Amino acid sequence: MAEQLTEDDWVVWDAFYAMRRRLDRALEVRLQSDSGVSAPEYEILAGLGRSSDRRLRVRDIAEQIGWEKSRVSHQVTRMEKRGLVRRSDCDSDGRGTWVELSVEGRRAMLEASRGHNAAIKRYFVDVLGEDAPELHEFALRVVAAIREDASAD
Repeated sequence: MAEQLTEDDWVVWDAFYAMRRRLDRALEVRLQSDSGVSAPEYEILAGLGRSSDRRLRVRDIAEQIGWEKSRVSHQVTRMEKRGLVRRSDCDSDGRGTWVELSVEGRRAMLEASRGHNAAIKRYFVDVLGEDAPELHEFALRVVAAIREDASAD
């Protein structure tokens, strides 16, 4: 039998859930209005932008952002059609391909980053203030608990 949540547990969960959803939505709206880039596109563009040679394998992108490889592959196909990325063969693995940041993708990523960073600062960093270390520790504990359960499966 699953453990029951108390009324206080639900109050905290509901506040956290509402905050997370509204923050995600506010950041998505900002990305779309500033650069026409969606949050999923930005996650991939930013990961490619942080890569030393501006390219990653689909499996590496999936691992970075916590998606299934098939979802990443479909998203990359849509982004390729928009000219944000391009695929190229992987010499070391005949079955693999690289996903590379295009010139247009780099421009879109940089344009999106300015507004995205400003929104994160306004809606999160500035509001969090001195509580940042506690939230950081909390986030690490939640991720560790999820990893622990996943590795037990």
